[in-house]
Amino acid sequence: MPSETLWEIVKAEVEKRGSNEGEGDGVDIGEKSVFFIGSKNGGKTTIILRCLDRDEPPKPTLALEYTYGRRAKGHSIPKDIAHFWELGGGTSLLDLISIPITSDTLRTFSIVLVLDLSKPNDLWPTLENLLQATKTHVDKVIMKLVETNSKAASEMRQKMWSNIPKDHPDRELIDPFPIPLVIIGSKYDIFQDFDSEKRKVICKTLRFVAHYYGASLMFTSKSEALLLKIRGVINQLAFGIDKSKSICMDQNKPLFITAGLDSLSHIGSPPVHDNEIGKFHARTPMELWKKVYEMLFPPKELEQYKRSSSKSWKQIELDS
Repeated sequence: MPSETLWEIVKAEVEKRGSNEGEGDGVDIGEKSVFFIGSKNGGKTTIILRCLDRDEPPKPTLALEYTYGRRAKGHSIPKDIAHFWELGGGTSLLDLISIPITSDTLRTFSIVLVLDLSKPNDLWPTLENLLQATKTHVDKVIMKLVETNSKAASEMRQKMWSNIPKDHPDRELIDPFPIPLVIIGSKYDIFQDFDSEKRKVICKTLRFVAHYYGASLMFTSKSEALLLKIRGVINQLAFGIDKSKSICMDQNKPLFITAGLDSLSHIGSPPVHDNEIGKFHARTPMELWKKVYEMLFPPKELEQYKRSSSKSWKQIELDS
């Protein structure tokens, strides 16, 4: 598909949704948007197709894809419309994040971050780069919204905390993502065969990140039962269907933890000895979890650098 055609379609769709949503002050307008970002070849398209009951093989997402779904509410009542966006390329196309997220769409927008559990060394760079880029853009849009519709901006700030009970013990220690966020760990069928200690580290780390951002966390695979649970979560974001009340925090099973139900006391400390925590020189809890995780699962670039450095030193020793 020619690039100009893609941009024309994206631009026209964003403008169309902007005009449809009008200038209401948080009224339920029957249209919501869900933006899938995450690992390259991580299964985003498969999840979208399953949610839309489309029995077709997934195709590689080259840049930014758009589709939509409808859901009947009742006889003679207009159908709810859900806009599904998908960012391809993993972390290589971060600039495209700004296309679907605008001041007109932001109030009904949700993010679904899909992470490939079978590639733990890519996991932290993927989630960090995508969440930072998304949050930076969303914060900019909210600042603009304050100037044009302060009431809507205020409602959004209140909505950020809606999933966290007022008496939650961690309320002062977390920083909810500015729009609803769901983190999905895909390819659980491969992940479940990992060493138990590796699974423990990955589970605890993802639970901390999800809890810190006030997000839901769940694992899935090609299993029909797991896909149905994920479909229910996405339908809640897209059509406002009631949330699932099930929960699973057992690292030996697929995690399923909706926003606000986890806690730092249940998650525990980073998987490192207490007397070693000070050695990481972390300024924030998030930075500490990152350093501990990357010590155990170095990003590929860092791992390749270490290998090349090691070879260089060996060559120097041989030459001398």
